[in-house]
Amino acid sequence: MDKTAEQVLALAEKYRSLTAENLSRLVKIRSLSAGEKEMAAELKRQMEEARFDEVRLDGLGSVLGRVGKGERLIAVDAHIDTVDQGNLDNWSEPPFSGMIANGFVHGRGSVDQKGGAAAMVTAGRILKELGMRDDLAVLFTGTVMEEDCDGLCWKYIIEEEKIRPELVIITEPTALGIYRGHRGRMEMRVTFQGLSAHGSAPERGKNAITMGAHACLEIEKLNGRLRHDDFLGKGSVTVSEFVSGSPSLCAVADFARIHLDRRLTAGETKETAMAEVRELVKGMPAPSGRGGAAVVEVLQYREKAYTGKEYGMEKYYPTWKLEPGHPAVACGEEVFRTLFQKEPRVDKWTFSTNGVAITGIHNIPCIGFGPGNEVGAHAPNEKVAIDDLVKASAFYALYALNMK
Repeated sequence: MDKTAEQVLALAEKYRSLTAENLSRLVKIRSLSAGEKEMAAELKRQMEEARFDEVRLDGLGSVLGRVGKGERLIAVDAHIDTVDQGNLDNWSEPPFSGMIANGFVHGRGSVDQKGGAAAMVTAGRILKELGMRDDLAVLFTGTVMEEDCDGLCWKYIIEEEKIRPELVIITEPTALGIYRGHRGRMEMRVTFQGLSAHGSAPERGKNAITMGAHACLEIEKLNGRLRHDDFLGKGSVTVSEFVSGSPSLCAVADFARIHLDRRLTAGETKETAMAEVRELVKGMPAPSGRGGAAVVEVLQYREKAYTGKEYGMEKYYPTWKLEPGHPAVACGEEVFRTLFQKEPRVDKWTFSTNGVAITGIHNIPCIGFGPGNEVGAHAPNEKVAIDDLVKASAFYALYALNMK
């Protein structure tokens, strides 16, 4: 092992307890999407305590901490919002306890993904202590609103803040594997218009629920024949909501709407996915009541951040992957071998990340490397190994020092 790697590992180990304690503080703060103000303040404080060269908030309230002054820029990203606790009966310990016990930090967000945030702060501390290379700067981003709309925060950073790093490391949980992509996704709505009639004579009307139910069965069949990619896996579609309405519970339903969760593998796009659904509902009455196909739409997201800034995007999150041997992946593999003296596992996420905007929309290469296992995300009794935090902080620091 080379001297720099030895120094990085030694510092990561030196700050083991501090990293765990920083994560514990973050977990104790409830930070749902658009409610991250207190969380952002604590992460900002931790970056300042680590003597980052610059720490500020952007317009949406994401924390931007910079180490180094070089013209080249890379970024390390962790979103700082979480889902809610769910059913408390499923938790062995309070979800916001931040308990440190038996080699783990426990609580909501420890895996998804405040663990990545705590590890990247330690990585910045290591870089400050060892001395950052002159040609490079690292932007550590604690991003907001990802759980509600993945990629929105990075759309803002790139398009509004005009920050475009040459690559991004996403710290979502990978169980310390190097990830190079995941399926995309989109949210669609299909609206059906029926004709109400008295329930005693349903033949006089057109039942929108029946139309929607027929569409649901066809969508289930569609799911079975969607495209497959050897790396990313199969595309999928499922009905996640069914809403209907009628003048009375004694009347034929004149309105129905279904919500579709569509996961997109390589080669599938917004246009192809919409065309498939439109073909299934072709000929069903439209909301105008004048005939024609039912209406198929991609939904829009637009919400106010905790700063009061309103921002949004279409709920289409493109598929992305880097090819094996891509320089960003190759650098990660070499860093892993140098630090841990074994071969890395190169894989993909099952879920979606900010990579949909970074790479999927803006073609900036990104890889994933994070503490914890993604199976713990959104689940009760979430916890992350402190060993993972130590290794992740070492990986981020050495990647910045070693990249070509």
